[in-house]
Formats: sequence, C-alpha cells, structure tokens
Amino acid sequence: MNNENVFIYDTTLRDGTQGEGISFSVSAKLKLAERLDQFGADYIEGGWPGSNPRDMAFFEAVKSLELKHAKVAAFGSTRRAGAQVEKDPQIQLLLDAETPVVTIFGKTWLLHVTDVIKTTPEENLAMIEDSVRYLVAQGREVIYDAEHFFDGADDNFEYAMATLQAACNGGAKFLTLCDTNGGMLVPRLGELTRKVVEAFPQCGVGIHCHNDGGMGVALSLAAVDAGANLVQGTINGYGERTGNANLTSIIPNLSLKMGRKLNCAPNLHNLRKLSTGCDDLANVPMNPKEPWVGKSAFAHKGGVHANAAQKVAISYEHIRPELVGNRQRILLSDMSGGSSVSMKAKEIGFDLPEKSPEMRSFLQLLKEQEFKGYEYENADASFEVLIRRHFHQKADDFHLVSYRVITEVVRETGEIVSEAAVKLTVGGDVTHTVAESSGPVGALDHAMRKALLPFFPVLESVRLLDYKVRILERGMGTDETVQVRVLSSDGSDSWWTTGAGANIIEASWEALRDSFLYKLAR
Repeated sequence: MNNENVFIYDTTLRDGTQGEGISFSVSAKLKLAERLDQFGADYIEGGWPGSNPRDMAFFEAVKSLELKHAKVAAFGSTRRAGAQVEKDPQIQLLLDAETPVVTIFGKTWLLHVTDVIKTTPEENLAMIEDSVRYLVAQGREVIYDAEHFFDGADDNFEYAMATLQAACNGGAKFLTLCDTNGGMLVPRLGELTRKVVEAFPQCGVGIHCHNDGGMGVALSLAAVDAGANLVQGTINGYGERTGNANLTSIIPNLSLKMGRKLNCAPNLHNLRKLSTGCDDLANVPMNPKEPWVGKSAFAHKGGVHANAAQKVAISYEHIRPELVGNRQRILLSDMSGGSSVSMKAKEIGFDLPEKSPEMRSFLQLLKEQEFKGYEYENADASFEVLIRRHFHQKADDFHLVSYRVITEVVRETGEIVSEAAVKLTVGGDVTHTVAESSGPVGALDHAMRKALLPFFPVLESVRLLDYKVRILERGMGTDETVQVRVLSSDGSDSWWTTGAGANIIEASWEALRDSFLYKLAR
C-alpha cells in the first residue's frame, strides 16, 4: 500500500463548464467553491480571466470568501509567440485575478507548435519557460499543464520532454500531463507517466484526462499508480465532449481501493452530497447510474441479489454505501421474491414475513401490476398504499364514482382552460365538485382537493411538485401505454406515486388518488 499524499485539483468551474448543457452563474460558482473547500479539495480552478465577464466577476468575488483549505487557481496560456512576457495582456490578466495559484498550458505536440500556433519549436520552449518564470517571480505558485502531452510524446518523445524541462526550469511546482483528446489506453499512459516521474524528481507530476474513450477514471488512477501526485478532474465528470475524468469516482478509488492519502478523505461521507449539490447548482438532473454516488449505485432489484445483499452486504456491494454518503436500496419489480418485498416493506416501516400466506397472492398482484405498466421501485407511496390494501385490508378513505375532464380552447385569445368534474364517496356521503386549471391534470387535482378538504382538512398542505409521463409501449400510436409519476409534498415530506394505462388522464387520476391516500394514512 502506497501512503504518498495525492492532491485533488478540481476544474469543474472552468473545464467542467465547457460541457454541453453545463452553466454556472457567478453565485453558483461561489457556492460550489465553498462546498469544494469544505469537502477538502486542494485546488479549485475558477476560470480563465478575460475569457468572459462571468469569470472576471468570479475572481473578484472569490477574494471575499474565507476558504479554509483550498487554493484558488486562475487558468490561462503561455505568452504569445514573439511577445515580451511582462507585456503580454493574457499574462497580466492572470496576475490581475490575484489568485495564489496560476495554471498555464503550453504546447507539447510539434503538430500544434508548427501548424496551430505557427511558431518554431525553440520559440515554443522559450514561451513556456518565460511564462512560468515570470509568474513565479510575481509570487505565484505555478502549475504547468502540458497540453496533448501523450500525443506529443508518441510523435516526438524528446521534444515533449523538452517542453516539461522548460516549465521545470521556470520553477513550476507541478507538471500536469494532459490526455487532451481523451484517446489514451492504460498501459501506454502508465509507461509515459512513469518516465516523467523519474526524469523530474524536483517537480510534482499531475494528470489531466478526458473521457472520450471511456477511460478517464482508469487513466487517472493508472497515472497515480505510476507516481503522479496531483489529479485534475471535475465533479460528476462534467466537461468538453464526453467529459473530464470524474472526481466522484477517482477520489473514493484512491482513498478506499488504493490506500492513498487525500486531504479530503475525512469528508468522504459527504461525497454524494457534493455530487448532487453540484448537479443542483448546474441545474442538470443527477445521473442515477453514477458509480459510487448515484441513486442506483447500491440498488438491488433481482430477488437473489436483494436477499443476499440484505443478509451480507458485501456479497453484492463492493463497499459500504455509507462511506460515500450513499445507501442501500431494494427495488421492486416482477422479478421480486418474498424476501425482496419483505425487505422493501421494512424500509418503509412494515413488518411483512416473507413466508406469510398473503405474500404469495401479493407477489402475484405485484407482477400483474408491473405487467400493466405500474412501476413501484421509484414510487414508494403507491407501494405503501398497495401494502395497506392487501395485508391490512385497509379500505380507501374515499372512492371514485365518476370524473369528467374537458379542455376548451378559445382561438381568438389563445386561452386554454381545462375543467374537471369529480364525484366521490366519503363514508356514506357523496360529494360532487368542479374546478378549473390551465391543464387537465391540474384541474383534476384541484377538483379532488376541493371535494376532500371538507372531510380531511389535513390535505390542505399537500401540493403537486412534479409530474412525469413515460411511454411504455411504442408503435401503437395514440393507444400506447403510458406511465405517470407524481411527486407530492406537504412542506416537510415528499413522496412519489404512480399510475398506468392507455388513458393518460386515468393514469394521472390513479397517481393523484394514491398521493392523497398516502397522506391520509400517514
């Protein structure tokens, strides 16, 4: 086990924002910087000064943050060809950002030197050394990013190493090897990284990988195994094209599997919270299948898996989920057995012996419901309603007599109004109400609420927060089976319910009905 310290360099706020659909406001960038600092990231790359007003505003505002651990880095390029470094406007902007760390990138691959920035190999080396030396002289800690290092090394190894030597001569603290195109494989990357580590013992060696070949995490770990002691990446793998190396996978692998010392290791139990919070600030949905931190990372659906994992977690889980702030989940489907149902029921507060006489008929009911399109693995409230009906013979608090929903479109004004009429029985009473809304589901919700509130005032707090529709059977035109999921809340708790069928309004009614029944039972 290697106990050498590895530093985590987060570039979510710069490289991560280059990913499609990823954008942070200035306030969101500041909040994420604070969270990264609290988590224990060693470096936070804030952006590229001068590239856009948002990054400029961030560097101005971040000065007022009282970060406890992380160093903020400004990112930019070496001086231009033929320019004096002290007069280069980009270099001056890096200094104006007033960050303790400056990260600059330079060209490693001769193809880029001669065909992209169109200068000589000698001038490129001077650009690298001049820029690093000047920034160090101004009191900055400098990290040098060797862009396209691995492609450049495969093309001309001696020149690629000469670019690193230039940065080292200038006083760079870390030489970061970049797999900019994301196409490397583990053996070659490990081999080249090891050569750099051996050649530059006076500098730290970093790794910066992209995920174009699906290898970003594996390559980053391979580089550390070869001696690199700084890893660049982004939270949730945000980044250009298919993304950067994902720190939410790299960090726990380094700490829990490779035994490396990380300054963020004491906060590993907050990893999932950091991941979901980052998605929230970027306003993108969380990937449920994200390794380590995703909702499905420790979810068990097959009966054999669920049963074994519940008895001995390590039989189907590579770590304890709590180590990264996650949890074990038992999912329900037509593959579930009595043990899965029993375990899931226990999760939500019910003791259902898996060998009970009622369990066999309940499993049959569950399979029939799943076949019709109902999905209970992400609708715990509907599952609870089903349990109460079947095992406890709990009668519903209200029953439907009939409902009608119509939508009127006024062409002259463009106004669209939906009206729902609902007739319910509560005990021995029949109540008949009508309500309007901008859409049919909203009208149905309002009409149900209006009918039930006189009998059940507790429903006043229930609000519909989210509504999702999924097509289950394609190719049948307007007769396709749809599944509806509804998220409701009473202000302190929230719950999902489900409905399904060929009629979207009927499926919506079922999901709304279960939502109200769940609240009343609770």
